[in-house]
Amino acid sequence: MRRVPPALRPALEDERLARAAWSRLAEPGDAAAAALVAEVGAALALEAVVTGRGPRRWQSRLEDADPAADLAHARAVGGRLVVPGDDEWPTGVDDLARHGGPERPLAAPIALWVRGPAHLAEAVGRAAAVVGSRACTPYGEHVTSEIAAGLADRGFGVVSGGAFGIDAAAHRAALAVGGTSVAVLAGGVDRVYPAGNAALLGRLARRGALVSEVPCGSSPTRWRFLERNRLIAAATAGTVVVEAAWRSGALSTAERAERLLRPVGAVPGPVTSAASAGCHRLLRERGAVCVTTADEAAELLAPVGSAPVPAQPAVPARPFDGLDPEELRVAESLPRRGAAGTERLAKAAGLEVATVHAVLGRLELAGTAVREGSGWRLGAPPPGR
Repeated sequence: MRRVPPALRPALEDERLARAAWSRLAEPGDAAAAALVAEVGAALALEAVVTGRGPRRWQSRLEDADPAADLAHARAVGGRLVVPGDDEWPTGVDDLARHGGPERPLAAPIALWVRGPAHLAEAVGRAAAVVGSRACTPYGEHVTSEIAAGLADRGFGVVSGGAFGIDAAAHRAALAVGGTSVAVLAGGVDRVYPAGNAALLGRLARRGALVSEVPCGSSPTRWRFLERNRLIAAATAGTVVVEAAWRSGALSTAERAERLLRPVGAVPGPVTSAASAGCHRLLRERGAVCVTTADEAAELLAPVGSAPVPAQPAVPARPFDGLDPEELRVAESLPRRGAAGTERLAKAAGLEVATVHAVLGRLELAGTAVREGSGWRLGAPPPGR
């Protein structure tokens, strides 16, 4: 029998410690690990690996696993471990175990490392994923700020990936209006990545939350960036992609949201902008909902009937608004000066005389037509003229 590493012995009898150990043994998105833990529990699953069963990829990391040390490290930076069954566990991520299918499984997280004062379940319980390109344009940054701040004002949490560009703009805007924002990271919650966002990530750690599937000290990798996108999609009510290039990583978040049956919105950009090509692709090929304002984003993300319909923009009234086709034809035939008889109006409008008589009566009641002698003329100028 394989020797049990001393650091793992307590985890064989403690489910929380075992889940902490699994967060180091298995990579994020490992469907086999997630299924095994879900079936027999983290401690029994860990015992199976310790006794020589399970894939080599798990066994090779046993000597490096020290869940008690990982928990102590997290506490030292103000972090904590959240596991299924905890009051703080975001239950939306459990949907990852129920969607995706056997060929493209989506694995639920085994545990989550959290740093920051926000109660995770409450922060993401009514939240929007706002994602997009790292190399965003001023247009994308402006629209992101408007939408994220508007959603935060409406009581939505704003979840993103803590990266440059759209992610950073979404986090900053939500915090600026006193909202709650959560960054899901590809590395440990103690790792400042990217370094250029150190101040922003520090503010999130003090006022919101940083979340990761991997323990403190873990490095961000390309694979982990892709897998953290599934958490962003699963933890939130829906995803809004503000600006994304043709092959942007933000599109993977949208794809995961679709597979989880979450709504996906996309902000259109200039048709000449490569930075918005991915958004246009979502709108054209994937059936994403066009989103241009925070009101529209809120309508997309809120349960049906719970959000007010976005107000229509105020537009000036145009001449003859509200007239039916026959009324419009007669109204446009009325002279502005002088008067015209019904036969002349019928000829101009291409209608029967009897029809013109009936229409004139209605137009007179509305003040659009005025009787003058034996004829008719246009009344007060219609709105907009």
